[in-house]
Amino acid sequence: MNIKYRIFKIIQIGNKEDLPSRAFDILLAFVIILNITVMFLQTFEEFSRFDTLFTVVEAVTVSLFCIEYALRIWTAEYLYPAESRPRAILHFLRSFDGVVDLLTILPFFFLSGFVVFRMLRVVRIFHLFRINSRYDSFNVIKSVIYEKRNQLLSSVFIIVVLMLASSLFLYHAEHNAQPDAFKNAFSGIWWSMSTLSTVGYGDLYPITPIGQFMAIVITFLGIGVVAIPTGIISAGFVEQYNKMKDTGIESDISTILIEIDSAWLGKTVQEVEETFHVDIVMVRQGDQVMHPRPDYVLHLSDAVAIYKK
Repeated sequence: MNIKYRIFKIIQIGNKEDLPSRAFDILLAFVIILNITVMFLQTFEEFSRFDTLFTVVEAVTVSLFCIEYALRIWTAEYLYPAESRPRAILHFLRSFDGVVDLLTILPFFFLSGFVVFRMLRVVRIFHLFRINSRYDSFNVIKSVIYEKRNQLLSSVFIIVVLMLASSLFLYHAEHNAQPDAFKNAFSGIWWSMSTLSTVGYGDLYPITPIGQFMAIVITFLGIGVVAIPTGIISAGFVEQYNKMKDTGIESDISTILIEIDSAWLGKTVQEVEETFHVDIVMVRQGDQVMHPRPDYVLHLSDAVAIYKK
């Protein structure tokens, strides 16, 4: 095993069977949390005397991010073995991981510039999602949201329609009585969103009888609005659990280990199923088992449970 391939194995997130890779994941998570903690502490005037220390810690952690980013570019050909090296690098740079890595690094070098670069520091938090996304617990959530995306989008559409309707109703009912509070329809949107979400900040509230009556109706609607996406996601988890349970007892399922010379490495589940005419019912990463999404990319050491169509 050459050094370049060994480094690729180590920096691959979620490879629990490889101790150095597991240690690298833990170190990376620690560095990200440390970096985010410093970012929070820098906003407190009480800790201004530690600015030098915070700057040093941030410089060290960002340097580690830069090294990791460079290593991932260097080993991109192993992540996408079906593509040439330039195309593999470009593929990584355009991927979610590559974009998050880049946005994690850029703000450190452009903090003195536009405010947008300072805001990009928040993107570092999503670095933690990238680590967690390789493990089963997070993959189950992603799979449920992906499979129920149409229903969730429909529920969001319903929420938006109710929000716009209630905001316009309240504006027309309360504008004359409270011209300063309900200046325009946007004020009604803020009120309707806080009410439909059952938060109800109390900074805006109706005082006219018709406005109070509509507020009661909208509050009850808000309870149902919150319950819609909750019910969809809950049903999705039940379906996902039953699917994992059922596919786990299939007698005609065979298992394939994804290795460096595998034609499936770097391909999505949908691409493999369409090209090789198989159904991928389960993927095992270390000791974690999941039902993969169609856009899940197969990685080294993934154990894939399949049955032929």
